[in-house]
Amino acid sequence: MVPLYKKLLGKTFEQLPEQLQLLHDLTTPQKWHGIAQVRRGTGLISRLIAVFLGLPKQADETPVTVTLTPQNRHESWVRNFGGKILPSEQFVGTGRYQGLLLERIGLMTIALELVVKDQRLYLIPRHWNLMGIPLPKILLPAGNTFEEQKDGVLRFNVEMNAPLVGLIVSYKGWLKQAP
Repeated sequence: MVPLYKKLLGKTFEQLPEQLQLLHDLTTPQKWHGIAQVRRGTGLISRLIAVFLGLPKQADETPVTVTLTPQNRHESWVRNFGGKILPSEQFVGTGRYQGLLLERIGLMTIALELVVKDQRLYLIPRHWNLMGIPLPKILLPAGNTFEEQKDGVLRFNVEMNAPLVGLIVSYKGWLKQAP
């Protein structure tokens, strides 16, 4: 079976830096580990959204592991931020989500466009739904979310900001493949 990111990116996959290709050429289970910095929004609504989604708590420096497992039609991603588990499933979109990567976190699914630019892989939110019910695009969380390779190490930057709410969560750091 062709890994999800290879399927969605096609030949563009080969333009990704080596560490990103290793992460996303998922044919067998993988484990990556590193360090992350987590920031959380301080407003009441942003805190409630973060709790609802099970997002990690704020930390200047916390250990992070990411366990990836290819399944029949999706990939299982389990992120562990210092003991706070954030599981998700990623799969290829169909129908109105054709060509997009879908990531399901709890009851929410976000449709992401994968864009390779300047040696980075950007994940750009395009649609979202709650329990299969489409939510207004005007309220779609966005942010500067990307993966890159610097000094031979995979680095990530994830931002989730919502209109009228502001910052919900951001986390950035680095990962290395576990031996």
